[in-house]
Amino acid sequence: MGTTGQASALSYRYEIPDVHEIDVYESHHGYEGLKKALEMDPKDIIEAVKESGLRGRGGAGFPTGLKWSFVAQDTGKPIYIVCNADEGEPGTFKDRPLMELDPHQLIEGMIVAGIALNAIAGYIYLRGEYAHSGRRLAKAIRQAYDKGYLGADVMGSGKRYDLTLHRAAGAYICGEETALLDSLEGRRGQPRLRPPFPATAGLWGCPSTVNNVESIAAVPFILRHGVDWWRQWGTEKSPGTKLVCISGEVKNPGNYEVALGTPISELVEMAGGMLDGRELKFFCPGGSSTPLLPADAADTPYTFEDIQEAGSLLGTGALMVYSDQTSVVSVVRRFTEFYEHESCGKCTPCREGGYWLSQIYQRIDTGSGRMEDLDLLEDLCDNIFGRAFCALADGMVSPIVASLKYFRDEYVEHIRQGRSPYGVEPRRDIATVTFTNAGGYEPAPPAAPQEEFDTEPTSEPAGQA
Repeated sequence: MGTTGQASALSYRYEIPDVHEIDVYESHHGYEGLKKALEMDPKDIIEAVKESGLRGRGGAGFPTGLKWSFVAQDTGKPIYIVCNADEGEPGTFKDRPLMELDPHQLIEGMIVAGIALNAIAGYIYLRGEYAHSGRRLAKAIRQAYDKGYLGADVMGSGKRYDLTLHRAAGAYICGEETALLDSLEGRRGQPRLRPPFPATAGLWGCPSTVNNVESIAAVPFILRHGVDWWRQWGTEKSPGTKLVCISGEVKNPGNYEVALGTPISELVEMAGGMLDGRELKFFCPGGSSTPLLPADAADTPYTFEDIQEAGSLLGTGALMVYSDQTSVVSVVRRFTEFYEHESCGKCTPCREGGYWLSQIYQRIDTGSGRMEDLDLLEDLCDNIFGRAFCALADGMVSPIVASLKYFRDEYVEHIRQGRSPYGVEPRRDIATVTFTNAGGYEPAPPAAPQEEFDTEPTSEPAGQA
């Protein structure tokens, strides 16, 4: 077990003025990892990344070096490196400062990855809303070409490597690697059936690998400092540091670099602790698509394996924190509506299931819910999970299943009162929909006022947050 707590590795240049300029970057050990990579055999680079234990930082947590080793060589086809900089997961904003404050770090990592895999070109697939990130990266790429780090003869090595910045159009689904590849090829972004996997038939049918910004940016540090340096942080199965974006009801939301293995409760304290007068109620450890966990899981170490054992996923490293003054039903409803909207529509369980789930949540949250809706939610989630081409459907239902597991009583109270038990009045001006057996629909009846219930509430409203 390595050290835990706050760390400084990938983010150590953030405070250096003008480090986005190549001359400043070079003066602070910039491109030294690339120079070392050019002295190594490509297979040795991959082996070093394997030994470091670096795991994908984009959500899946798959070992980066192992993923690189799968890329087919000597096929007669060009090899491509694709960086997933789409960052559309709600609650996630860790890649943005890296690209804006230290863009050459990502570019250096892309070149090193290209050398390791004998690739001829790389593509950075950037989230369309990240306009400033795009300006910084475009300028940094031009500077790298001018300095000879990119082009037909990388640093006089005789190796060719070109890098292209591609601005996306704003679809969450394109964060899934095969949908990203389709989008990059100029088609509608929808997930592909696998196999074949991108390692053998990716971009334009050629061997490819898709990695997250943070994963790629870590590689030059590992080569420059060595595997032991990287493993000084974290655990055996989750070594190194992690950029964590902490948001929600904390005093100082933002980006923090921490050693993997740091307890979640300590991460909350790093962010200034909970807002005054509020206590931790639940949290999403890896973004809105990961199962939420209750407050009693706050001592869980922030590692891939420990979070999974607790019943969730580390995901993209987006810790979303909620207090005892927040309705879990309303939070999960917003998540569900987001995923319904962002579904590409290719798979029936996701396309149709998302719509039905949103309708049920609207019914519950606007005062027309029924107790049987809880069993209906669970049944729908069971029929959606694992039955789509990509993980968007799984991410849509995971918070629902977890919230029903840990906070079913709150759902019951929400339905019984016809409103949130946390002081949030229902939107009775919204027309909810009831579906009939005949396939038609009719407006749902208005919810009964709270005073018409025969029994008293089992808990007092906590007041408006």
